[in-house]
Amino acid sequence: MASFASSLLPMPLTFRHSTSTSTDSLQLAFRLDRLSLSTPSQSPLHLKRPSSLLFSRGSSFKVRAELNEAETVQGGVESVDAFASVKHLLLPITDRNPYLSEGTRQAAATTTSLAKKYGADITVVVIDDKPKESIPEHDTQISSIRWHLSEGGFKEFGLMERLGEGKLPIAIIGEVADELNLDMVVLSMESIHSKHVDGNLLAEFVPCPVLLLPL
Repeated sequence: MASFASSLLPMPLTFRHSTSTSTDSLQLAFRLDRLSLSTPSQSPLHLKRPSSLLFSRGSSFKVRAELNEAETVQGGVESVDAFASVKHLLLPITDRNPYLSEGTRQAAATTTSLAKKYGADITVVVIDDKPKESIPEHDTQISSIRWHLSEGGFKEFGLMERLGEGKLPIAIIGEVADELNLDMVVLSMESIHSKHVDGNLLAEFVPCPVLLLPL
């Protein structure tokens, strides 16, 4: 995981921004307990303030983050929610399990939770190197996807099928993220461990943050 895993940041992370008129500070803290966020250097969590606040170590970085809403904490220090600007999520499906693997189900549940919390849209892209006619349980898998997203409160979502194109899954994910101007991609580490997605190429191909979910 040369390009992004090597830049694991120590926790907690605290960034303070002082003004000349007060001692107010801006604090951003991520906890190492649930989720993992990998972001290219050109897309620093989409945080808009302050403009000088950068989260870059090398070409990209990876941190584990707990999803917390922006809130005012004790002492008047404001906590910035790194997910607040996320309005369009991509859920790639790369496994062939017609009822979805555990990792894919976890990614689907996380995607719907994020979308519901932040009012975001969801696009699902089903990726396979085989053409549709060579996947006997493809329709069953599509039905499973619809069921799981419906369970999360989403009966309406974008659905794309990229089948039999002969491209790397990570390349397709990057193309879709770029074409749709997506804010975040949600992936389970299972897709990397199973070799469906090459984790070393995430920072190179995907133009937006990638939320990696531990198994």
